Amino acid sequence: MAERTLRGARLGGQSFEDERGIEFAARQQVGYRCPQGHDFEITMSVEAEVPAVWECPRCGAEAESTAGIEREIKAEKPVRTHWDMLLERRSEKELEDILKERLELLRGGEIGPAHLHRATQKKRRASA
Repeated sequence: MAERTLRGARLGGQSFEDERGIEFAARQQVGYRCPQGHDFEITMSVEAEVPAVWECPRCGAEAESTAGIEREIKAEKPVRTHWDMLLERRSEKELEDILKERLELLRGGEIGPAHLHRATQKKRRASA
């Protein structure tokens, strides 16, 4: 077992990389406060666009920026129903005509579920 061990650096040990000569990106601390009163700060790049809302790490609520950054209010589209989409393609008069035509076919037994028309078909055959 001893022959299988890794030689050299320990697992999870120190890094041999050096921080000399590395220029870190400029950073800023952005403060947030949630509705429960939790205050916290997030480190961000100076170049980053700072969001107005951030999730609170303690309770998960939406925390707002303490720097006075306002939320963008997005204009919401009105909800389109099936009826609205149908009226984009056909007029109400056309829809009434189609409904009358389909009801006649349904009542005549030409369309629709077969189990609804079996009894009427047997009656027609018997009378013919």
